[in-house]
Amino acid sequence: MKIIIIGAQAAGASAAAKAKRTNPEATIRIYEKSDIVSFGACGLPYFIGNHFTDANEMISRTPAQFQKDGIEIKTQHEVIALDVNQKKLTIKDLNTGNCFDDNYDKLLLAVGASPIIPPFKNNQLKNIFTLRDLHDGLAIKQALTNPNTQNVIVVGAGYIGLEIAESLVALQKKVKLIQLDDRILVDAFDEQITELIEENIKQHCDLHLQERVLGFEGTHTVTHVVTDKSQYPADVVIIATGVKPNSAIYKNMGINTLENGAIITNRFGQTNITDIYAAGDCAALHHRISQSIVYIPLATGANKLGKIAGENLGGGHNEYPGTIGTSALKVFDVEAGRAGLTESEAKKAKIPYKTVMVKDKNHSNYVAGQTSVTAKLIYHADTREILGGQIVGGSGAVLRVNTLATAIWANLKIDDFAMMDFLYAPPFSRPWDILNIAGSIAK
Repeated sequence: MKIIIIGAQAAGASAAAKAKRTNPEATIRIYEKSDIVSFGACGLPYFIGNHFTDANEMISRTPAQFQKDGIEIKTQHEVIALDVNQKKLTIKDLNTGNCFDDNYDKLLLAVGASPIIPPFKNNQLKNIFTLRDLHDGLAIKQALTNPNTQNVIVVGAGYIGLEIAESLVALQKKVKLIQLDDRILVDAFDEQITELIEENIKQHCDLHLQERVLGFEGTHTVTHVVTDKSQYPADVVIIATGVKPNSAIYKNMGINTLENGAIITNRFGQTNITDIYAAGDCAALHHRISQSIVYIPLATGANKLGKIAGENLGGGHNEYPGTIGTSALKVFDVEAGRAGLTESEAKKAKIPYKTVMVKDKNHSNYVAGQTSVTAKLIYHADTREILGGQIVGGSGAVLRVNTLATAIWANLKIDDFAMMDFLYAPPFSRPWDILNIAGSIAK
């Protein structure tokens, strides 16, 4: 059996390793457009912020390691055409410009996603960056070493925008964060939670909400950002306005997708085209709670669906159990995490629900470093099963989201939290944890 994988990042790398373990006799070949494989982009804001200096720490496996495991990998090779009837690919060697054909028995599309760049005027000016791959991180880090680089504007207040803003402030840059919506993290958290995060952000950098970036000014290098409200000096601009699937290779071949181009698969990672699978940031996921098909481009989902697809490519028959969108971030003095459905997502799914909000402390009064913690839980109005929740606060707040995720995964009821036996020790918690309290007072 010959398995071809297009893309060698999280999903492609996971799939290749699992397929080889499942079927050691299979021929597995990966084509990767870039010169970097098995790269963890989540580390980029921390690399730029000098939390670590060796960029290789963000790379899980090298090409040599793939080869050692019996997986052939060809970097800087772009798949430019795909014939599903003949099971044939046309590949361009980006080093030489030569093109050649290859064939497959089974194929995995793990082509990832690219940054969304709105139609900003003059977006080709120098020192305007996105933050998606290692080359982006290296270029931004280099630009920030210039002592004249002081004013940095981040466009977009999602996970990446907030994390990079924190790193920039730590580098003592003057940071302005501009968000089109009326609040940050609009797709991940409910308003009561984002309000708390925003309060903290405003203590550290300049946050602009409900402001539209129109374009940039400068001769060769950006000097100003122009919005619908004003213009601001900028030595560096980082655009963090989301990502979209790299759909060019498959958009005209009849594959089923969401409106944004994310590939729809079944629980086995299979597309609607025979012997073609998909995983990673180019693929949609089944949501375990809403029972809908969603686009949540996170490393966790990419790795998990990639592993399932890899096993099935190798002849297995395993099912992906679905996502509940568990995610988290730290920005300045605040940790925030979520799992399951937000209140707005429960409304969209037309699920009858109730909510409970609790504000408490992260640990005992007499231990230094006590901070506030706020939890919002969403539960089914009839069955009382926990549908989702969000937790925000200081040190230790976000790890409680793992407990919440476990409860959602296991279909526990909100009342189960009331007497659940959580740990208690003064540096970590209080005798009644915030989740105990939420379970006790939920109506």
